[in-house]
Amino acid sequence: MSSQTPYKVLCVCLGNICRSPTAEIVLRHFCDEQQLNVWVDSAGTSNYHPGKAPDLRSQQHALKRGYDLSALRARQLQIQDFIEFDLILAMDLENLSNIQALMQRAKAEFGTLRAEVALMSEHDPLYTQQELPDPYYGKADGFERVLDQCESSSRAWAQVLQQQFELKVKV
Repeated sequence: MSSQTPYKVLCVCLGNICRSPTAEIVLRHFCDEQQLNVWVDSAGTSNYHPGKAPDLRSQQHALKRGYDLSALRARQLQIQDFIEFDLILAMDLENLSNIQALMQRAKAEFGTLRAEVALMSEHDPLYTQQELPDPYYGKADGFERVLDQCESSSRAWAQVLQQQFELKVKV
């Protein structure tokens, strides 16, 4: 990775209107804070909400913490994402399984892939290997939990990426 080429991360949930857009903005914030050359996007494994803005409740709760989701629009995870992104982060185990299934199709089509796949909470010291619960059918506390966990996981990923970038510079 050259210093001009951003490392690309894709955050993925089911519909791309609650968890993954929140993860996108929060991860971008922590990467920017560390001055990491990281480009973050989000998508959903389903095609339920193409082109839709994030859920208003997600937007409202995020805005209270200074995160603006209003410009984001939902899109579906595509097979070419596996060659365009370096890291694809699943919000939960069901979406991780769906991502891995699509990844097999991508391998069959493209051969070697660029993307690694992991759980959003993979390195999170507070929510280690925990699924990010879908708040869509719940109450306000579910959206706050998404923000809490996204902040914690994003801090951890920013540290991991910082260490990876430092190692690459030394090599």
